[in-house]
Amino acid sequence: MVEENQTQQMKRQVEQKRQNKFLTKVAIVGVVAGLLGGGVSYYGLEQVANYTGSATNQASISSSSSKISATSAKNSGTMTAAYNKVKGAVVSVINLKKTSSQKSSSSLFDLFGNSDDDSSSSSSSSSKYSVYSEGSGVVYLKSNGKGYIVTNNHVIKGANKVQVVLSSGKTVDAKVVGTDSTSDLAVLSIDARYVTQTAEFGNSKNLTTGQTVIAVGSPMGSEYASSVTQGIISAPSRTITTSSNQQTVIQTDAAINPGNSGGALVNSAGQVIGINSMKLSQTSDGTSVEGMGFAIPSNEVVTIINQLVKSGKVTRPQLGVKVIALNELNSAYKEQLGIKTNLKNGIYVASVTKNSAASAAGMKSGDIITKVNGKSVDDVVSLHQILYAHKVGDKVTVTVNRNGKTINLDVTLKAD
Repeated sequence: MVEENQTQQMKRQVEQKRQNKFLTKVAIVGVVAGLLGGGVSYYGLEQVANYTGSATNQASISSSSSKISATSAKNSGTMTAAYNKVKGAVVSVINLKKTSSQKSSSSLFDLFGNSDDDSSSSSSSSSKYSVYSEGSGVVYLKSNGKGYIVTNNHVIKGANKVQVVLSSGKTVDAKVVGTDSTSDLAVLSIDARYVTQTAEFGNSKNLTTGQTVIAVGSPMGSEYASSVTQGIISAPSRTITTSSNQQTVIQTDAAINPGNSGGALVNSAGQVIGINSMKLSQTSDGTSVEGMGFAIPSNEVVTIINQLVKSGKVTRPQLGVKVIALNELNSAYKEQLGIKTNLKNGIYVASVTKNSAASAAGMKSGDIITKVNGKSVDDVVSLHQILYAHKVGDKVTVTVNRNGKTINLDVTLKAD
């Protein structure tokens, strides 16, 4: 009888310890959850109160618990298939810079300057690499034993060494094939044996406002590799002015954060239609801005990276003008700029650079470029594409509308 009582007492002690242990865990969860979001901590404490009820009450709670259906269907978003077509081709790109450390050891005699033996004092310097910045990249080609990756020039700028973290998590060394600061594009190469998937470029000329897209990359670095954000095309062709030049880019409200640079902007077909490059976080007066990211159009990307693979650099023929597409201007802006034309398409020349190709040909501020060699130009991208199909020194005929009159100008293209 005594033994039976002792046994029951031991069981009660074990059960009490188990309850105390559970209470501690629940309390900790409640505190941590409370730090993450309001209201969750209260839930944790409520569970503590519930657990201290009778054994009968505990059994009742357990029997009424929710369950996950065994026949639950696998759900996927409309862009899941698109992501699957590029996920293995999007990589993290690491910019490494060399750091030097100096090590020295001195004997007691060295401290007093009494050593005549060189071996008593030794100093050595060693170099190592540290992570300077991280970005993203897209594997787009596997050829001749190499895998080619496009990324942003600013991602690898100043790097002493570049590494790539593959979608599998493996880190490999990469070589810089070529860079172009004007377009902010660069091409890297890795050993072809590491390439498991390549991305396909879509036609950025086919983009429409409101079209659904996803941005794939490594926001905040490789720790968040292969992150996906979804948005729409806010503007298929937007001309923006950077500190060094003008660029025509795709505007999107898909979240683009530091580390996304060089990653893919993807359409619903799983095609890369842009390389994510920058975002606008605030205006010049400090006003915060949300949902304004920009990507380099795929058509321009393909033109640039082909030249980088071929010669390691891009030599561009230029007119030497600052321009903006008429179809990007509303009536208020046209009035502000003094544009009186009724033309809906064409390239408005805001200014002409002194001693440039355009200046030598007689182009003037206020002219509206409508054609180059007979080909219509509706936006800055189409103008660039026509010009970049030529070489420095080539002559082209630029058709402009000046005060309602059509004028043909013979322009000899100069280097940028």
